[in-house]
Amino acid sequence: MSLLKSQQPKVELIMINITGYDRPGVTAALSEILATYDAQILDIGQADIHHNLTLGLLIKTDSSVSGDIMKDLLFKGYEMNVKVRFSPVEESDYNEWVGMQGKNRWIITILGRKLTARHIALVSKVIADQKLNIDGIQRLTGRMPLAAQEKSLRKSCVEFSVRGNPTDHSEMQQRFMQIAAQEDVDISLQEDTMYRRCRRLVCFDMDSTLIGTEVIDELAERAGVGDQVRAITERAMRGEIDFCESFTERVALLKGLDESVMRDIAENLPITEGVDRMMTVLKRTGYKTAILSGGFTYFGNYLKQKFGFDYVYANDLEIVDGKLTGRYVGEIVDGKRKAELLRLIAQVENLNIKQTIAVGDGANDLPMLAAAGLGIAFHAKPKVKANADQSLSTIGLDGLLYFLGFKDSFISEDGQR
Repeated sequence: MSLLKSQQPKVELIMINITGYDRPGVTAALSEILATYDAQILDIGQADIHHNLTLGLLIKTDSSVSGDIMKDLLFKGYEMNVKVRFSPVEESDYNEWVGMQGKNRWIITILGRKLTARHIALVSKVIADQKLNIDGIQRLTGRMPLAAQEKSLRKSCVEFSVRGNPTDHSEMQQRFMQIAAQEDVDISLQEDTMYRRCRRLVCFDMDSTLIGTEVIDELAERAGVGDQVRAITERAMRGEIDFCESFTERVALLKGLDESVMRDIAENLPITEGVDRMMTVLKRTGYKTAILSGGFTYFGNYLKQKFGFDYVYANDLEIVDGKLTGRYVGEIVDGKRKAELLRLIAQVENLNIKQTIAVGDGANDLPMLAAAGLGIAFHAKPKVKANADQSLSTIGLDGLLYFLGFKDSFISEDGQR
């Protein structure tokens, strides 16, 4: 019995690394050899950068055939002009690797008009200092032309997939925020959970987020009370009066304004960069979208019709005989109400709150940014950035797509591919 046991083939674990010029059929040809010897593939990964292949295979096989496997792979590699290297893997090392399967995984996204080696180095240093291991790096934006491109049109995004538990999560987030501020890039740190991969509702602030203006200021200018409205806004920003009180005072100053002015302003709203592309992609991939605004329903409905938002909640101005009365109708949509509405829509859509995203720029957006599974401060003031988990400040709203893991190679500029 002991003699039979000693004659049983010994199991070997071998790491195979293939590098060289990529062409169709390389992976197929090499894996066919492994199949011939009934080798078990325990892990596999492949990357292609500018037609240069890097393929890794961790296999389990009997020692009686491992020599033949390596010989056949070397001959096939020579024939296909790729290099094949072999490294033995100890069973204890493999078991330790398997034991790390439950470790947390994180997605780190670097986004800007232009990314340099310095940006990659700074982010990689933080990752290393936090004792995390980089499993993969991929470019999400399209291939960059060598010719100079207008800065306002450029986008560059790289995504890191890392594994492990940060030694200090708060410090890691703080260092990323410092790098982002100093280097004019955006850096997103997200735990790679199942909720990140199945988010389904995005709620947006409107003024200074979806559009590049504050509509109440536009209305005030037309009513000849621009200075007065701005003064009230500044008092609210200093904390001298709350949002509801300031809103009531500002709306009162609009009394007598003709309804036609609202239509004219709506038709000339400055739409934020990237809104059209972002909305096309979100709709095509099944996301629900909502406008939750402290502004006015009239303008929210205009954007809903133009871009296809599913929900609009904002404030209704009272209109009598074609004139604004200086009063509003219904409950004021302030910061607290925005967070309530986000939760309500999530319930209606039968979604976990972690499947939601909120995007806004102002202090009254902070409650919904905190409530959402992913809260993004968009071109926001420092105070708002400091209190939000994520921020997007270097490009337009379509930068949201990269935070969700979308790649330019999967979608054309109009989102139809």
